[in-house]
Amino acid sequence: MSIDRDTFENTSEEELAGLSVPDQVLGFLVANDNRAFKAREIASQIGVDEGAVSTALSRLKDRSLVEHKATYWAVTDDTDRLEGYSGYERATALFNEQLGEEDKESWREHAPSEPHPSMEDE
Repeated sequence: MSIDRDTFENTSEEELAGLSVPDQVLGFLVANDNRAFKAREIASQIGVDEGAVSTALSRLKDRSLVEHKATYWAVTDDTDRLEGYSGYERATALFNEQLGEEDKESWREHAPSEPHPSMEDE
């Protein structure tokens, strides 16, 4: 997986060595949690061999960290399970460092003021 020069210069050696293929796959899926991807698309995006990504996805599925339907993969929506996975913490820290942390207030500013009709009690 290639990294940009800024990340190369500003990330410690142990942080760079610490992300396994499953950590990279999970980090990518978390960063794109509103979409599902084929294994080859994930491999292309993170710069890892498709076979290694497929193996990682199977292992992550065994831990119920990702979901699989047909040829598509997506991260689980079980945040407690994700937060319990140590690789998630490392991947999140690296992505936050590279892309910046999410601003919850910004999310709230753009959230609808009323719940979606499907969320209302009948």
